[in-house]
Amino acid sequence: MADGELRSRLTLDSARDRLLLVLPAIAALSSAILLLWATRDWAVAAGFGGVILGSAVLLLIARRLFPPRSASHVEFDWALVRESADNDEAAIAITDRSGRLVCANSLHESWFNGPVAPPALALSDADQARLAAAGKAAWRDGRGVATGLRRDLMSLEAEVLRSGRNEDHLVWRFRAARTIDLAVEARRLIEGPAGVRLGEAGIMAVLIDSDGRIRAASPVFVARAAGRIEAPLLGLDFVTLLTSGEDGAIRFAREGRAGVPLRMLQVPVDPGAEAPPTLIVLLDEEGGGAGAQGPVIGQIQALLAVLPLGLALVDRDGRFLFLNDAFCRAVNLPAGARPIYPGDLVVREDKAAVADTVRRFATGQAMSSDLAVRLRDQPDEPVALTIAGARGLGEAAVLLSIKDNSEESKLKRQVAQATKMQAVGQLAGGVAHDFNNILTGILGQCDLMLMRHTPGDSDYEDLQQIKNNANRAAGLTRQLLAFSRQQTLRPQILQLPDIVSEISNLLTRLLGETVSLDVKHGRNLGAVRADPGQLEQVIVNLAVNARDAMPRGGTLTIQTYSVSTADVRKLGSDILPIADYTALSVSDTGTGIAPEVLPKIFEPFFTTKEVGKGTGLGLSTVYGIVKQSGGFIFADSRAGVGTSFVIYLPVHRAEAVAQTAPKLVRDNPSETWGTGTILLVEDEDMVRMVAERALTRNGYTVITAINGEEALEAMAAQDAIDMIVSDVVMPVMDGPTMVRQVRTAHPQMPILFMSGYAEEQLRKMIDLDNLAFLPKPFSVQQLAEAVRDVLAAREK
Repeated sequence: MADGELRSRLTLDSARDRLLLVLPAIAALSSAILLLWATRDWAVAAGFGGVILGSAVLLLIARRLFPPRSASHVEFDWALVRESADNDEAAIAITDRSGRLVCANSLHESWFNGPVAPPALALSDADQARLAAAGKAAWRDGRGVATGLRRDLMSLEAEVLRSGRNEDHLVWRFRAARTIDLAVEARRLIEGPAGVRLGEAGIMAVLIDSDGRIRAASPVFVARAAGRIEAPLLGLDFVTLLTSGEDGAIRFAREGRAGVPLRMLQVPVDPGAEAPPTLIVLLDEEGGGAGAQGPVIGQIQALLAVLPLGLALVDRDGRFLFLNDAFCRAVNLPAGARPIYPGDLVVREDKAAVADTVRRFATGQAMSSDLAVRLRDQPDEPVALTIAGARGLGEAAVLLSIKDNSEESKLKRQVAQATKMQAVGQLAGGVAHDFNNILTGILGQCDLMLMRHTPGDSDYEDLQQIKNNANRAAGLTRQLLAFSRQQTLRPQILQLPDIVSEISNLLTRLLGETVSLDVKHGRNLGAVRADPGQLEQVIVNLAVNARDAMPRGGTLTIQTYSVSTADVRKLGSDILPIADYTALSVSDTGTGIAPEVLPKIFEPFFTTKEVGKGTGLGLSTVYGIVKQSGGFIFADSRAGVGTSFVIYLPVHRAEAVAQTAPKLVRDNPSETWGTGTILLVEDEDMVRMVAERALTRNGYTVITAINGEEALEAMAAQDAIDMIVSDVVMPVMDGPTMVRQVRTAHPQMPILFMSGYAEEQLRKMIDLDNLAFLPKPFSVQQLAEAVRDVLAAREK
């Protein structure tokens, strides 16, 4: 606070104190005079005035001793904030609503050349634009992220958070990216201060590409090879700077035969890359001999220790001489542990190959080889181990190199898993579609045959059993479609507690007597948009799995609660978008799920149950329903404690306008007899035959076609067609294309589409109005009711 402001405040406080003393004195004197006039008693009047004046003095003293604190003005000690932020491993900056820099730690000033407010940092225009977009996202959603930022040779990741008591500040955190570009790191070390220090120790370093051209060189090497430190060597052929004499020694070409012989060591950089660069280390052979090996080995080990590559030196007997920190991290060596042989790091099957290669290269030949080995602590993930022969390094005869690719392997596994799940989903959807056509024919034939038999006939029970099995198969295809997110949903605006309440009685019967059900509901839950029948299936599947996990009994807890945007930010999930959700939690006190099994539980046909006790589609169906409903599901489990599944469904906003979609035909068991001419278009012979017989038995005249072109020809030949029942996907001409042409001449023609694919999957194809949709497989009764409802809607 400025001195002038402080003096003004002190003067104001003194004036207020005097006013507080003068006013009570005037009041005391006036009261005493009035009391004296009324009572004519001097003692009473003086006593009353003294009490008032004394009370004022006591209040003034209390105010001086305990001054009031101002709640409207809070001073921040930004120096303290900065000192606290300097203990973080990130570069941190804080900006206010107008974009002004409020505070920045030392690392931020070091990386960006002073206290500069983001996003106007020393970055490229593209990176500044990405950083500005992250800032806008933070103001809007509370958090923004920008990755892949480049600052010189360093890759950065930025996280922007909206914070402060009134959320009127942005906190910018910059961290070095976890994924290391080994070639870039090696170049930074060579050309930076580390290269200068290595030169002072007598070590020259050069980074060359797969074509032998120089990508980076230390200052000492440039000075020795070109005669001046600022000489441009980038892009030159490395071999042209060296020469070999009759004695076999390597020297700088500029120095000629009078130059000092050089000892050269090649270090492969990122051997897993498509065109891996190579690090060349050069040392003077001056003062050679056995006695000079000690200092040289010390210099080499000092170089290997600072490189971000996993490097190790092995002697002629195959024993480790040196391992740098990057090598220990790559092979998961605990602190202080030191293996004796390279074979101690790999599984038993790979020990012989590693030992043979090390022994063969220990003869001193300048050769290298890459081996795919499995580490003892990571037997499921093969890694690339590069083994190269070394010369002129005293006891060191072999150089080992390994890349720390744990993060890369994790990303590869995630991509492979996502690709596999997508491929399985596509396969499941295609198989389910074909099965739906077959099951439509089977169910239709059963229905037609049951119409000719009555209960008690010898064939009636057999036909009923066929129909029941076909319905079970139809349920299996629905599960496949649910997993592949291709099922037809009938979403409604609903409250989760209502769904849980409707199936509570069913859950009580499913769980049995040994498992107790505990249902809890939160307050102020937002409405969600989902298919109530599918949500019931989700809860039932999770409850059945929980019951099976509690063979000796336990408690199943179903809870609904609200998750606000602030709660989502606190979760810090990279998967869950910032929004308001209504959550459904299903928790049990069962045996739990093993950690190695947990990542696989949502895969189709994966089950830990005994043969015949589970299809492996329960949780995959749950996953597909939740994802198709726009939600997210997470599983958490501890062995011996229990498992918890949490489903997040986005809160439905009333202002959102629902898409115009084809009407879904619902069951309405009533009279299905009707009249009229129907054009039936279906490429599957069995489905077409069943549908034709079903509609004919209900009083309709049916004209059939196997594709869109035949349907158009039938329309031209027969004008008195009251309705079209068509498949969607057909050869030659599909259903929607055919309907568009029909609607040009008959704009009010009623249309009923039927398909084994989901309506949502066909939404882009069916961009027409006044349509109905019947998902396969369907029964004869359902087809007749659908046709009746569509014709009845036209008459209205």
